[in-house]
Amino acid sequence: MDTLDNTAWDVLIVGTGLQQSLLALALSRSDKKILHIDENEYYGGTEAAFSLQEAEEWAKRVNDGQATAAFDKVTITKPEPTDAENAKGKLGFSRAYSLALSPQIIYARSTLLQHLVSSRVYRQLEFLAVGSWWVYTHDKASLGDTATGKLVKVPNGREDVFQDHQLDFKAKRALMKFLRFITEYEEQAEVWEDRRHQPFPQFLSEHFKIPTTLQGPLLALALSQSNSSNTSTEYALPRIATHLRSIGVFGAGFGAVIPKWGGLAEISQVSCRACAVGGGVYVLGKGLTANTNAEATPGGDIKLILKDGEAVTAKWVVCGSTSSADEDSYCRSMTIVASPLTPLFPPIAEEGPAPASAIVVFPSGPLSLDDSDEKLPPVHIFVHSSDTGECPSGQSILYASTSLSSDKGFELLRQAVDALLTSVEFSPKPDVLWSVQYQQHASSGFEALVANTEHVLKFPFPSMNLAFDDTIFDGVKEVWRKIVGEDSGDFLVFQDREQYDDDE
Repeated sequence: MDTLDNTAWDVLIVGTGLQQSLLALALSRSDKKILHIDENEYYGGTEAAFSLQEAEEWAKRVNDGQATAAFDKVTITKPEPTDAENAKGKLGFSRAYSLALSPQIIYARSTLLQHLVSSRVYRQLEFLAVGSWWVYTHDKASLGDTATGKLVKVPNGREDVFQDHQLDFKAKRALMKFLRFITEYEEQAEVWEDRRHQPFPQFLSEHFKIPTTLQGPLLALALSQSNSSNTSTEYALPRIATHLRSIGVFGAGFGAVIPKWGGLAEISQVSCRACAVGGGVYVLGKGLTANTNAEATPGGDIKLILKDGEAVTAKWVVCGSTSSADEDSYCRSMTIVASPLTPLFPPIAEEGPAPASAIVVFPSGPLSLDDSDEKLPPVHIFVHSSDTGECPSGQSILYASTSLSSDKGFELLRQAVDALLTSVEFSPKPDVLWSVQYQQHASSGFEALVANTEHVLKFPFPSMNLAFDDTIFDGVKEVWRKIVGEDSGDFLVFQDREQYDDDE
C-alpha cells in the first residue's frame, strides 16, 4: 500500500504492545478491515526485544525524548573484559542477542497458554523451563559487602523439603503444614481472612511457626516487588499457590516457562502475524500526531491524522494509556555476562527438561546504601542461559529489576548483580561484557489521544508484575466484545486454517 491517506477501516489499533497484539489476534478471524500501526520501527512496544545495535538506537531515542514515555534514564556501559584472550570474554555480533525490555515468567496454569493453544498460534512458539529459584543471604548490613553472601536454593516442593538436610525436623514440620494449607487456601478462609492485611512474614510466624530463615524463600515465590513488611498475606497467598499448583503440569520439577528468542515480544509478533494472515494491514514507523483529537465524522466514523499528515478514518480506534505516578516507576537492567553460570542451572528433575532460566531474589530488609536502616524493596534477577537464543553459547543474560526508582534503584541493581556474580561458585569471577540500565513506567502505549467518542477504546496500563498477569485478558476481551458484538462466538477459540497450517 503506497499511502494510507483517505483510507477507511473498521478498526485502527495503535501500538503493537502485548495488549494491542492480543486484540489483533482475537480479531484475526472477524472479517474486519484492520489497520495496525506503531510509531516504532519494531514490534512489541514495552515488551520489545532488541539486538545490541537496536538497543543502542533505542537508548538514544529515549534519551533524546523521541520515544514512548514508558522509559527514561537509559545508560549503556561496556566494561573492558579482564580476560581479553578468552573467546567467551568477547561480545558476539549484534544479531546474536535478543534482549527483552520487560521479561516475565509464565506459569503453567496461566490462561495465556490456554489462549495460545485455542487460537492455534502455539505452533509458532517455543517455551523453555524456568528452573531453580535462589535467595541471596548475607551476614552484613550492606549488600555491597558480599564477602559473606551466598545463594540458597529454594525448596521446589515437598520432596525438596524432605531431602534438605539443613532443615531440622521442627522446621520441616512447620513448612509441610504450610504447604498443605496453601494448596487449598481458598477453602480455609478462617485461617487467613482476618489476617489478609497482615505482613506475610508475620502471618507465617504467628500461625505456622515458620522460622525466619524459611520466610525469605517462601516470600521469594510470591515475586513481590514490595519489601517484606509491605507484602500482605492476601497478596502472597494466591501467588505462592499458583507457583506450587503449576509444578508438574508440563513436566517434572518446574512450574513456569519463558518464550524462546525474546520473551513476550515473540507472543506479540506471533499475534500480529495471525492478524496479517487474516487480512490485517501492518505499518511500522507510523504514529499519530501529538495530542490527536479523535472526532466523529458526520457518518459516525472517527477521523485521525497521522504524523506524516495522512488522514484515516475508522469505526473503532484502540490504543493504550500510561501512568505517570512515581509509585509506578521501576529500575531495570540487562547485563551480558561472559559465563554460562552453570551452577545456577542444576537439573530440575530426573526426567525434567534442561532449565533455561533461573530466578535469584535479593530479599528486602535493612540493606543499606547510606548506612541508614532504610528497608529497601527486593531485587529480582532473571538469569537466562544461551538456550533461550538471547545470547551466544557460553554467555548469560541477567535481567534485574527493583521497585526502587532513580539513582538509588540503579545502585541497588549494580550491587545485586555484582553480589550474584561473586556468589556463584564459578572461578574466575565472570566478566560483564555489556549492560544497560533504564527506568520504566507503567504504560501500554500511545496516551496522547483525546477521545470525544465512545468508539475510542483505551487499554489500562498493564501491571509491572514479574509473572504474567492473566487479568490482562479482561481488558482485551472487553474491547474485543465491543467491536465484534455479543454474537461473536468464543473468545480466542479458532479452528485451523487449512491453507495456513504451516504459517499460523
